[in-house]
Amino acid sequence: MKKTLTTLFGLSVACATSLLHAEEIKGDAKAGAGKIAMCIGCHGIPGYQASFPQVHKVPMISGQGARYIASALEAYKKGERKHPTMRGIADTLTEQDIADVAAYYSEHGKQGELPAKPAREPDAQVAQLLQKGACVSCHGENFAKPIDPSYPKIAGQYADYLFVALKQYKNDQGAYVGRSNAIMGGIAKQFTNAELKALAGYVSSLQGDLQVVPESRFR
Repeated sequence: MKKTLTTLFGLSVACATSLLHAEEIKGDAKAGAGKIAMCIGCHGIPGYQASFPQVHKVPMISGQGARYIASALEAYKKGERKHPTMRGIADTLTEQDIADVAAYYSEHGKQGELPAKPAREPDAQVAQLLQKGACVSCHGENFAKPIDPSYPKIAGQYADYLFVALKQYKNDQGAYVGRSNAIMGGIAKQFTNAELKALAGYVSSLQGDLQVVPESRFR
């Protein structure tokens, strides 16, 4: 119980900080459309794969929450997420650029409310892992409605990307690989890589808002 209360307190502080920052800069989706040249070569091609730190599909970001996209780019820029390519891109962006790009992708490809499909029930092993990690407490109903806008939607995200991301939270000390996040680091380090892979596979199978919208130049 004490550990749970500590975690919840940390989440509350993180939420408050994120919301305060979110009020500072307003993103403009139309302006963002002119600032995504460095994004579309990976995120605008369905099934495109990266080779670092291992081969995996680059994440779907169309339909992702704007505040989360901004938080991720800010983390790359600060070095809290260690990925040379993404760090290089984020370093070229101003805070306004980040807000505009985030606003663009949050609206990109929206098709209105889709009919809900019955959620796939996890097997006994995955159900136990989800309970242990308390994943739904942040990522929300069906992992598609995060409780705070700075947290990502993860339902339907590529399984191999989710697996790589989760492993990176276990490695926050590497020069070129790793993600520094106290909450996610504490959660991910509870699991073996095999368990993280099982979690990623289940979350990937769920219906969500995330998609890849092919850019016209790549169709």
